[in-house]
This record gives sequence, structure tokens and C-alpha cells, in this order.
Amino acid sequence: MRVSREVAQENRQKVVDEAARLFRIHGYEGIGISGLMKAAGMTHGGFYKQFPDKTALMVEATQAAMAQHEKDWARRLEKAGGDRLEAFRQAYLHDSHLTRVGAGCVLPALAAEAPRHGEALQSAFAEGLEKLADLVAPEDRAVALSTIAQVVGALMLARAAGDHPVADQVIAAVGGKADEG
Repeated sequence: MRVSREVAQENRQKVVDEAARLFRIHGYEGIGISGLMKAAGMTHGGFYKQFPDKTALMVEATQAAMAQHEKDWARRLEKAGGDRLEAFRQAYLHDSHLTRVGAGCVLPALAAEAPRHGEALQSAFAEGLEKLADLVAPEDRAVALSTIAQVVGALMLARAAGDHPVADQVIAAVGGKADEG
């Protein structure tokens, strides 16, 4: 049965959105096409009608997640006024970001895997990183990138340490604060 172009586009977007979430949780290699399609409520066979291969989906899902975060950060930093850099640091290092991997930033969840998957995925990361830097400190790219590197690294290490006290120490070391009780 054929579906309209509109329904096909909605289905494709559903797969991309679900893949963006599941890749952040499981990693690019931690979930297969069958699992992605099942989570999106579609059949495995429908995948190849929408994407040439898994790498194409990885790139599109990463771009979509980064674009969504760009919108979210733009809105958040606009509201923050004043010191955008400090507002970014505090929001990024918030305890809820530590635990919400599937809805969190793509950078700490998947950046370490990107070099293994080729130039198209690396380009998606580079473009997303540039846009984030422009939001965080548009007047000083070096400061923006330094801050992003610090908070992404801290978040990665804190997640890796789990409930160990060093996780909170890492966050505090880069200027973050833990949630109050």
C-alpha cells in the first residue's frame, strides 16, 4: 500500500527523531536497524525505502539532534541575558543533564564515536559545534570552544563515574553546581 508523500515524510521524521534519541542512549553501534525501526513503530523492511544505509541515518539523526539543541540553547540563552557563558555552563552541567542521556546533548553522548564513522558524521559534529559556539559566546570563538570542551568533557567524565563522589567533583571543578537535595 502506498502512502502519501506527507505521511512518508512524517514516518521518516519519526525514524530520525527516534534514532537521535536511541543513538544517544546506546551509541551508534549499540542499536541496529531492526531495533530503531521497531522503536519508531515501523518494519525493518521500510528502512531502505527511506535511507540508503545506517550511516546516512546516523548523520541525519545527529544533525537533527544538534539542530534541536541549537534552537533550545538559543531560546535559553536569550532568556538568560547577562552572562551567556555562565548561563550556558550552569545549565549544561545541571544534574538533570547528567541523567537525561537520550534527551541530552549529542556531544558527550556520541562525539567519541564520530571519528569511527567517517567524514559525513564528523562534518555534522563540526557544524553543530560551530553553531553552538556562536550561541554561547559569539564575540569570542576561542572562549566559547574552551567552555564547550570543558563542560562536555566534565559531563562525559561525570556520567562515566556514575554515583561515585568524583562525579560531583568533576562538575564542580569546571564551575558547575549540583542540584539542591
